[in-house]
Amino acid sequence: MKKIKIALLKEEKIPADNRVALIPSQCKWVHKNFPHVQVVVQRSAGRCFSDAEYQRSGIEVVDNIEGCDVMLGIKEVPVHCLIEDKTYLFFSHTKKAQPHNQTLFRAIIDKRTTLIDYECLEHEDGQRIIGFGFFAGIVGAHNGMMAYGNRTGAFELARVFRHKTFRKLLHTYFELAIPNCKIAVTGSGRVAQGILEVMNLMQIREMEREEFLEREFSYPVYVHLKGSDLYENVKDGSYSRADFHASPANYRSRFLSYAFGADVLMNGVYWDKAVPRLFEKEDVHHPQFRLQVIADITDDVNGSVPINMGGGTVTNPVYGVDKITGEKTKPHLPGSVDLMAVDNLPNELPRDASRYFGEQLVKYVLPQLLGGESQIIKKATMVERGRLTENFLYLQEYAGGAQSNS
Repeated sequence: MKKIKIALLKEEKIPADNRVALIPSQCKWVHKNFPHVQVVVQRSAGRCFSDAEYQRSGIEVVDNIEGCDVMLGIKEVPVHCLIEDKTYLFFSHTKKAQPHNQTLFRAIIDKRTTLIDYECLEHEDGQRIIGFGFFAGIVGAHNGMMAYGNRTGAFELARVFRHKTFRKLLHTYFELAIPNCKIAVTGSGRVAQGILEVMNLMQIREMEREEFLEREFSYPVYVHLKGSDLYENVKDGSYSRADFHASPANYRSRFLSYAFGADVLMNGVYWDKAVPRLFEKEDVHHPQFRLQVIADITDDVNGSVPINMGGGTVTNPVYGVDKITGEKTKPHLPGSVDLMAVDNLPNELPRDASRYFGEQLVKYVLPQLLGGESQIIKKATMVERGRLTENFLYLQEYAGGAQSNS
């Protein structure tokens, strides 16, 4: 059997990311269960698992990875770091033709590389196989509640990254006293699962939709809103999940009553340009607009949350938006809405997030990648040896008129 050499990349996108695709014990497991595979680690001082931890697990740490066949990263690989004729797996953020990554996508094609995007890896039923969404939901929900506590002065939450692990973080919730407030949670995927985990750990009670909107409470509550709660067909008010995903432009949002009835929004919905926004910018001017804090955890600038202006960081995750002018302000000011939106939230719990990610990679992806022909891998391959694959021909103009591999 042909020997395969896999490199764990040093994350070189700025700002730096400290997560990894495989933790030391998982690399060791790969060596044991795939004898023809060798995993090496590109030297890095900023990784959440140190070079020494990999070495103690018997994993070689190297500077030069040009002799490797498969490159495993997390965030986008800078253009100057791409090596020709290699296979890369990372989150490229190009499937929606994102303008800020067009140069990277064209470089991938020019260098005749193969790109397998984690975001495109799906089970047969269309569910995402791999991602950090659960921990994005954990950290985003914590930060959203932290912002609400800071805004109201009712309670204090320390930053997530000060607790190192999720286990230590959850101990801070046991004596937390949250006042009566109403929280809307949107989404049905891993992000929403992480949000709901925090809601339940904070002992915030779930309410049915009608009760949530119709009354006030003497304790904190949340409502969980999925697709059928958020969108309706413009013609007859119906909702079909399959039809919505096929033709989202035929739907409109049903969320506005929750913007008028909730204090906090924890947003975990998937969004692209054809999907209706939860509300519009002008709705924020309405005197009944009640939301004080929005944690836009999926973080699409001007997306499902139209007042998301981008620019949030792990260091400064919260900013304000003036409800009249729409301008970005300091957080917690009167007459504003606080926005928490950061694109690398799992970096605050990098070891837990990396362990979870690696478990899915080892269980569902590596056997497909190393075992020969795989429909899962084929469907997630955006570029093969410098050519667009059949599923991604819609990116031809974005890719600069690249030829297909069909």
